[in-house]
Amino acid sequence: MTRLNTARAIALLSMLIIVPIGFWSKFYNGLGQEWFNNSLGGILYEIFWCLFFFFWIPHRKAVVQIPVWVFGITSLIEILQLWKTPILDAMRSTLIGRLFLGTTFVWSDFLYYVLGCLLGWLGLRQIWQFSQHEKERR
Repeated sequence: MTRLNTARAIALLSMLIIVPIGFWSKFYNGLGQEWFNNSLGGILYEIFWCLFFFFWIPHRKAVVQIPVWVFGITSLIEILQLWKTPILDAMRSTLIGRLFLGTTFVWSDFLYYVLGCLLGWLGLRQIWQFSQHEKERR
């Protein structure tokens, strides 16, 4: 298996693990529900997008660039939550729309986006290093 295939396989496996955890965090009921539903979800959201784009662009430069872009785009999406327009409201009225666009602007979300992108970067770096070691072992 080539380095790119190894990196893609690990990214895909990671997404298959993080997606159910992300959905679980959105619907969790119990102690710390508010934090699990909103803040943890934001962290996992960032990590997912880092993995998703790395799956398609598994290159060394992308390890740093992807988390930066993910943070920028999700920050813009957060700012979009300040606008209430018929089109955005219609999109947010669906589960998928709420999951992708959110519903309420919250300043503290940026902290969780930074944390998620930092963890995403660390994960991508580990995936890249592991795939590099796999290539060298062959």
